[in-house]
Amino acid sequence: MSEELKNIDKKYVLNTYSKDYVNFKSGINATLFDDSGKDYIDFTSGIGVVSVGHGNKQVADTIYKQVSNITHTSNLYMIEPQVKLAQQIAKLSGYDVGTFFANSGAEANEGAIKIARKYGEKNFEKKRYKVITLEHSFHGRTITTVKATGQDKFHAPHFAPYPDGFSYDNTIDDIYNSIDDETVAVMIELVQGEGGVQPFDKKDIQELAKFLNDNKILLIVDEVQTGVYRTGEFLASNLYEIQPDIITLAKGLGGGIPIGAVITKHKDIFEPGDHGSTFGGNYLSTATGLEVLNILEDYKVSGKLDEAIIYFEEKLDSLYKKYSNLFLESVGLGLMRGLRVKDEETLTSIVSKAFENGVLVLKAGKNTLRLLPVLTISKEEIDEGFKRLGDALEEIS
Repeated sequence: MSEELKNIDKKYVLNTYSKDYVNFKSGINATLFDDSGKDYIDFTSGIGVVSVGHGNKQVADTIYKQVSNITHTSNLYMIEPQVKLAQQIAKLSGYDVGTFFANSGAEANEGAIKIARKYGEKNFEKKRYKVITLEHSFHGRTITTVKATGQDKFHAPHFAPYPDGFSYDNTIDDIYNSIDDETVAVMIELVQGEGGVQPFDKKDIQELAKFLNDNKILLIVDEVQTGVYRTGEFLASNLYEIQPDIITLAKGLGGGIPIGAVITKHKDIFEPGDHGSTFGGNYLSTATGLEVLNILEDYKVSGKLDEAIIYFEEKLDSLYKKYSNLFLESVGLGLMRGLRVKDEETLTSIVSKAFENGVLVLKAGKNTLRLLPVLTISKEEIDEGFKRLGDALEEIS
């Protein structure tokens, strides 16, 4: 990467990310190539975004065809791929739901909170508006979703004041005692991503879902990272065998094109004017999302997704056992995996050495090495990625 380009980045791009200065130029499935021709195995998929791989021809053809006709009109008119994508989401989820399309996970979670607040006004004599979330959760970077996030480090005083109505509990069991007559919803991730790739116990979640339903309190499940087959099923909610009131999606839904979705069984809650998005659900994003879901549905039905998950887990388990001096625990579900590292300094070193060895990995809370590979990753790419990660660990051990 040229020093000139690096200096331009530093001069004109706001300093919001600590980044490695590499200039990726092309990609094939789970392999990226930089401007010097060096290849990298991508165990991050753009933080869970590039679900069907880099340079996917079916997605590229769909984008080209759509852009060659209509990229965008507005939601003042019907948008055919939006209609079909909403229908496909309902079909794959198995729930009777309606969908609002946004541009990101944070926007989807904002929409979910607005649905909950309106539900709290319409269905109770005294308006309910409070939302309970969990410590170590992550729900977005807007002012409201930052406040919904249960990590103090995101509640920086220089962005205050924050909206009222959010509280945080440490465990699922704590939620029951926190509910009061102003509580309208509980918002959780079934596997906390930024919080350390931590799955919750299935029975605990099912009991919570039943309790909330019995008490007419909404269950919002943030599936921005777990959704779209990341955990092996279309939704982690399917895996946990629950039916939330509201589910949010983003990341892998567009295969790299920005899109978010709020899915709810309360299909009549919004009226014209209650919510909107200029770009949300436009021709480009929904046509792409529809193609991504078609690819992944076929991939799941063929058994290849489950094969990839099993093979990745086997390789991860071998690595975990071999380097037990570095790792404390293996966590996660499907192709959303993590290894707890003994300390933060070692984790930083692993990520750096992995990059040098040509494999991209991520950090997450609780000193976790996070792995979010392309869902369509090949066995050859898995083998090479773990070989390179092992080489990096050898340098540290």
